[in-house]
Amino acid sequence: MRLAHVKDVSSIEGIRDNQLMGYGIVVGLQGTGDSTQTIFPLQTLVSALERMGVNLQSSPLLSTMRTQNMAAVFISATLPPFARPGNKIDVTVSSAGDARSLQGGLLLMTPLYGPDGQIYAEAQGPLVIGGYAVALNGSSKQYNFPTTGRVPSGGIVERAVPLELNQMHSFSLLLRDADFHTAETMAQSINKSMARNLAHAVDSRRIALAVAPGEDAAALLARVQEVEVQVYPRAKVVVNERTGTVVIGGDVRLQPVSILHGGLAINVVTEYQVSQPNEFGQGTTEVVPQTTIQAQDKAANRIELKQGATVDDLVQDMQQIGASARDIISILQAMKAAGAIEAELEVL
Repeated sequence: MRLAHVKDVSSIEGIRDNQLMGYGIVVGLQGTGDSTQTIFPLQTLVSALERMGVNLQSSPLLSTMRTQNMAAVFISATLPPFARPGNKIDVTVSSAGDARSLQGGLLLMTPLYGPDGQIYAEAQGPLVIGGYAVALNGSSKQYNFPTTGRVPSGGIVERAVPLELNQMHSFSLLLRDADFHTAETMAQSINKSMARNLAHAVDSRRIALAVAPGEDAAALLARVQEVEVQVYPRAKVVVNERTGTVVIGGDVRLQPVSILHGGLAINVVTEYQVSQPNEFGQGTTEVVPQTTIQAQDKAANRIELKQGATVDDLVQDMQQIGASARDIISILQAMKAAGAIEAELEVL
């Protein structure tokens, strides 16, 4: 159990971000753009020049144009709630072709579309790259990913998502982690703080709020979001097998259990020997492999957790036996299967 503000553990239904996406070109690159093998950057350039009155469709030199100083890119951005025309947003630019780096590039004006196909913003500006790529005389060095960059405040909102609070007669709070106990406790805390029967839990995730006629909805939500509630998060253990990362929550409880952990090491060694015929023989020289298999069965390490053992005790015991992150993940999965961990085990 812990205390948290309503705004930290829930969101308001209907008040949300919206994803935007667009396709455009980045120019001004120093020979690190798309190669001639990528067709669509050239098509994009021709279309952009046609809008400016330059017609290259009938030019015999169209097939010989070089695009190393430009790159086709996809642009993504997030439109926050209540954004109005003229507000600025950050945009992320990623290469869509085989460009080596977007360093020093300038994003040309690109419309950003919403899921409904309407234009909600325009993006343009110089890129900020968090890495670099250098190649000279066959040697190369790269830091981070220079094919993705950002344009801070590079997007300007052109269309707002319609949302009028004063026309809404009810709201719903959505818990980020569904839990009946937390939902009921939140509704009671809101009613106690507002001194009236305002909220009630609908299910394990949704708490409904009733707005009185003529009440200021913005002021009401501001007061509700500042209410402190008791939150009962689920006990959870999260493991990432790809990186060997293990995160164990403090609410995890352990049951008495004994763990035996050991391994069998097998080493296969192959040596090659040359077999030659006699001096006047009719045979041929042959390479004969000699394979030796060595097996070593390691002694099993034992961990014993008694009643009242904590997560810290488990981690210390694992470190004492020299268990690696991969070993710890296997042990945790086995403990969960044996019912020795009272928590949800999530494998990423």
